[in-house]
Amino acid sequence: MGKRHASESLEELIASDSPASKRPRVDDEVDDSESINEAFAGNGHLMSPRLQDREKIDILGAAEEEHAELEEAGATPEAALDGDEEESAVTVPVRQTAPVEGYTDLYLDTINRSVLDFDFEKLCSVTLSNINVYACLVCGKYYQGRGHKSQAYFHALEEGHHVYVNMETKKVYVLPEGYEVKSKSLDDIKFVVDPCFTRDEVSRLDKEQKTAWDLSGRKYIPGFVGMNNIKANDYFNTVIHALAHVIPLRNFFMLEDLSTRPQLAQRFSILVRKIWNPRAFKAHVSPHELLQEIALRSSKRFTLTAQSDPVDFLSWFLNNLHLSLGGSKTKPHSSIIQRVFQGSLKIESQQITARADAGDRLRFEDAAVQTEISRFLILTLDLPPAPLFQDALDKNAIPQVPLATILGKYDGVRAQERLNTRVRYRLLHPLPPYLIFHIKRFSRNKFVVERNPTIVTFPSRSLNMSPYVEPNPALCPPGEPIWYDLVANITHEAVRTRDDSVEGEQEGKVWRVQLRDRSREEWWEVQDLFVESERAETLFTKESYVQVWEKRKGGPGGRTKGKV
Repeated sequence: MGKRHASESLEELIASDSPASKRPRVDDEVDDSESINEAFAGNGHLMSPRLQDREKIDILGAAEEEHAELEEAGATPEAALDGDEEESAVTVPVRQTAPVEGYTDLYLDTINRSVLDFDFEKLCSVTLSNINVYACLVCGKYYQGRGHKSQAYFHALEEGHHVYVNMETKKVYVLPEGYEVKSKSLDDIKFVVDPCFTRDEVSRLDKEQKTAWDLSGRKYIPGFVGMNNIKANDYFNTVIHALAHVIPLRNFFMLEDLSTRPQLAQRFSILVRKIWNPRAFKAHVSPHELLQEIALRSSKRFTLTAQSDPVDFLSWFLNNLHLSLGGSKTKPHSSIIQRVFQGSLKIESQQITARADAGDRLRFEDAAVQTEISRFLILTLDLPPAPLFQDALDKNAIPQVPLATILGKYDGVRAQERLNTRVRYRLLHPLPPYLIFHIKRFSRNKFVVERNPTIVTFPSRSLNMSPYVEPNPALCPPGEPIWYDLVANITHEAVRTRDDSVEGEQEGKVWRVQLRDRSREEWWEVQDLFVESERAETLFTKESYVQVWEKRKGGPGGRTKGKV
């Protein structure tokens, strides 16, 4: 056919009707098959019905089931069908509800347990969302959802990784087929995702502790594992290790259901259970997930990139953990934190006067003494000032002081001066099951932070606290000793580090923790990923900073048994 002239119209050249204009589609027309057939007929011979369009009704009827899966993937049904409704309905894949008979173990041989690390925060690696997160069991990455438009679904198609585990429900699915895998060979992975212990297993932790091996064949002891120092979070690692060996606190977080509690309590519970995991894939744990929550709750006061003081963090963590467990700010012993660590302290204070008739200014005047009862979680012990001048023979000597000497602060007799006030302290019955001592080594002035290197000598067992407690015959017979045994000892070491500033070098801090193994009556020292055996006789040779003492039930030879 030749070109038409400009004077000729298109209708005269082609003896046919123009195609019918498209009508807007609405929801009530989708379910009407007659409306679709009429639309096809109105097109005349220029358009013929497609096979996909004839099956449109059946596909849209099955789309309701797909909407439920899209909601699980974190998307709404409206978002899944946006754009061209006809194209979306046609491309919805058919999902399997169960594997084909004879192929129940399909793709399970592609799982790579050596790359799985469930210690990091559960965020999708693409969307950074923490809703409905799945972990790829082939490469170990996190992805959101498993619907046909989810990140995990795309990853399965692009990379050929087909096995995923839901980080909340611990169910394993095969994508893109979409069916759940119910195989006992995956129980070890589910246990590592969220270790769960029975009451009987927890009760045997301090009696029958056995050696375990990871996937690389490295030997480790559950409860005494290394903790990853991501950058400068060694202060955090030592505190968490010390708290994880307080029996009532450990048992509570290993057995109680905290799913309705804030994330701080949930993540600490998971980390404690991973520390005591006897079936771990790796012989160490990473505190990344808990650290992220702490950085958020503390407004970046405690982070993994800047080193902080262990006592500051311990005080903040105990108080916030107490509130996360529903504890009260005014009512004592309202949570497991206060029931384990909280004690009472009597404080007597007197203002210092310059009157000539006051007599001995170091004596307490009964008429002017003010008495206050205060509650504590941590007891601060003051070191004697380090000598400024030493002779030639003792120029390298490090001063030492017994623990009983600095505990004399709480005997109720010795007075300390604070500005224009004299103060003396006395502990009250009953003492808490666990005592936390803070040996104050650092003092800050306007220019620098000074460190006191004095060594504190102490026994690892049988510390008698009765001389520092005010007698109360109704609670404790007079003269009866109150024995405490050491559980954990956080130590400080000063190291020289290179600095690009004018000074050239500066003093850095290294934090370690010494832990008692009750099942073997041994001591272990943990510094980040390094775990080494330690002798009980040499624990005091390092600069102790925080100590956790456990109240003993029985005499000097007795042994404390924690309640499960």
